Amino acid sequence: MRTQRQVVDYSLQRRAVLRDVHSGRVGVHEVCDASPYLKNAARFHGEPTEERCPMCRHEDLTLVHYIYGDELKQSAGQARKLAELPMLAMTLSEFQVYVVEVCQGCSWNHLVEQYLLGRDGLEADETAGETGRRRGAER
Repeated sequence: MRTQRQVVDYSLQRRAVLRDVHSGRVGVHEVCDASPYLKNAARFHGEPTEERCPMCRHEDLTLVHYIYGDELKQSAGQARKLAELPMLAMTLSEFQVYVVEVCQGCSWNHLVEQYLLGRDGLEADETAGETGRRRGAER
């Protein structure tokens, strides 16, 4: 997405959690604890993947995108389909997106990444582009 910025990737944390589960330091019930609300969000708003669940290895994971931001008001904290995010990014100045992977079978869930979206990022990109064009024109 063009305005996506300040991306935080949680893949190292995910690997550490899986390592702790497989070594027995953390119980499966501690990481397979998706709430009914999260599982419903995955069912109705999630984006299916072709990646198998790292815990049960029976079902594919689903990605759920939650949005937060001051401009969202009562819509903050809602799950949205990935296809809705570009439209929101062009409409709102800034909002945070949290991506959670969920297994419908065993209830595994983990925060995958978070990032900012919105027009503020687009304006910064355009300003940087104009500055680069001006510098190029001066040469």
